[in-house]
Amino acid sequence: MDALEMSLLFDYYGGMLTDKQSQCFDMRYNQDLSLAEIAEEMGVSRQAVCDTLNRTEALLRKMESKIGYVSKDLKIRSALTKVVQSANELSHFPNEHVSELAELILRSVKSIEE
Repeated sequence: MDALEMSLLFDYYGGMLTDKQSQCFDMRYNQDLSLAEIAEEMGVSRQAVCDTLNRTEALLRKMESKIGYVSKDLKIRSALTKVVQSANELSHFPNEHVSELAELILRSVKSIEE
């Protein structure tokens, strides 16, 4: 997984990690520190940082495979994008009732996104 995917997993499941795992993960993926920099900051070896990150990444993947929140969220976002695109097209339809319904759909989607 790339850094973006790992960050998404952390956003959803980071609250279930230990403080040490969260701190290490944050420094690596959000602050973009090297393993050596993290090791120095945490007062541990570079290998300990590597092991912690590997275990944390595996744990986040496991949580996603069992719970699936990130996957579901991405599917919902994709579907909402298609709904918005379709409603935008319909909002220019010459029939007033159709364009009013399209505007209602767009307002509803906007309320979901807020």
